[in-house]
Amino acid sequence: MSDFSTARQKMVDGQVRPSDVTDLRILDALLAVPREDFVPTSQRAMAYLDIDLDISAPGGAKRFLMKPVVLARMLQAAEITATDNVLVVGCATGYSAAVVAQIAGRVTATEEDPALVGNAADCLSGLGSTNVVFKAAMAVDGCAANGPYDIIVLVGATEIIPSNLYQQLAPGGRLVGVFAMTQPQRAMIVTRSGDDYGNRALFDATAPVLSGLERLPAFVF
Repeated sequence: MSDFSTARQKMVDGQVRPSDVTDLRILDALLAVPREDFVPTSQRAMAYLDIDLDISAPGGAKRFLMKPVVLARMLQAAEITATDNVLVVGCATGYSAAVVAQIAGRVTATEEDPALVGNAADCLSGLGSTNVVFKAAMAVDGCAANGPYDIIVLVGATEIIPSNLYQQLAPGGRLVGVFAMTQPQRAMIVTRSGDDYGNRALFDATAPVLSGLERLPAFVF
């Protein structure tokens, strides 16, 4: 077993399983996707640490891979099925989309940086995944053309109510993400019922705020 394979197994056994992630499909997906392939070469040794991993290009906007535990717990709460149409918002280099693609029917993944979109597509092609489409788009915009979605996953935090994304949910659809409107920040699940959206707190969590989902500065006289 390679060093990275060993690290991947330790991530699942030492970080994810002890956090009450019991869905075998998610555990298998985390074991199947080589996280080290989705980070810059200089960061590969850190690929399996329990951190939001900074994968930003020099001089570029800050982008991160979400902590594996937070991602796994949100995916478990979303209860993704093999026929679901899923939108992954803020996919960065595509790791989250690759994990979701292992358990969902169809995946659309958005990222605002076109260079990262190309990088993500290259990484996924190396894995042989054929059920993922990448789009260059702001997090707040989503991708209505490929909706409606059974599941929307925010791979980061939001400081605002992402109403535009809510409207891209199918009836009964669910959105999971870290909501940073208050302290402590919490992972939440939002469920659509007609034109109503119910929400439920899942667990305390922190994540970098996705670009475009920041709170607007308050006007000061």
